[in-house]
Amino acid sequence: MPLSHITATDKARVIAEALPYIQRFWDKTVVIKYGGNAMTDPVLKAAFARDVVLLKLVGLNPVVVHGGGPQIEDLLKRVGKEGKFIQGMRVTDAETMELVEMVLGGQVNKEIVNLINQAGGKAVGVTGKDGRFIRAKKLMMENKDAPGDLIDIGQVGQITKIDPSLIAFLDSGDFIPVIAPIGVGEDGETYNINADVVAGKLAEVLKAEKLVLLTNTPGVLDKDGNLLTGLTPKKIDELVAEGTLSGGMLPKIGSALDAAKSGVKAVHIIDGRVEHALLLEIMTDQGVGTLIKSS
Repeated sequence: MPLSHITATDKARVIAEALPYIQRFWDKTVVIKYGGNAMTDPVLKAAFARDVVLLKLVGLNPVVVHGGGPQIEDLLKRVGKEGKFIQGMRVTDAETMELVEMVLGGQVNKEIVNLINQAGGKAVGVTGKDGRFIRAKKLMMENKDAPGDLIDIGQVGQITKIDPSLIAFLDSGDFIPVIAPIGVGEDGETYNINADVVAGKLAEVLKAEKLVLLTNTPGVLDKDGNLLTGLTPKKIDELVAEGTLSGGMLPKIGSALDAAKSGVKAVHIIDGRVEHALLLEIMTDQGVGTLIKSS
């Protein structure tokens, strides 16, 4: 949106009003899950990259974890495979895993790195296989319709350990880490891990000030489509039981809640379709989504 109608004085006032937020979050880590429309709309992609660079320049330590669902679906269709999901998690056979790694670790990761670098940042792209910093084992999913029954969804991983030293090393050089959610097993196996889960666990391990999850909705909505601005564990359990939360929102809300319980001070699910949503959430009082509270 053009800002030519705003006076120089107004612009200066807006910048000055960001001062308390800059002071509050100076040298604090913010883990950002980047996904949805913000990853596919050219205007939103450019705005996201500028926001991340600005956060770094004013003293925060942004760490980006990205998905790539639409890009993976496009490639699967091109090779004649149909994507399948169970309880919000992608079923990943060996062939699909090769394609997922190609898209996430190559195409998508390097595009985000390039966008941030073009905006003036110093981004470095990694997967969990680099330095073996995301260790994982095979995930057997419990069937929500048949308690005790486990579902094999292929090369989908469950995080066993995250080594924060690689991220600390990049941060010490003022680099912005951009992480593809791929883990490695004890014998070198490659695992596809839900990006929301990686972002949540990474926020815990890094003792992040904030975890921000960008989505294609205004946040968490009730059955009438109204935004729920604050959620507690009890309320989340009620929403799951009544079917309000389902599909891809389940791992997202679960990761957010786990992070909040594990010491991450603020967890936000925000609307990635809003230009500069990151700055609105972190640098202003104007919330643009749902706050997850630990109690």
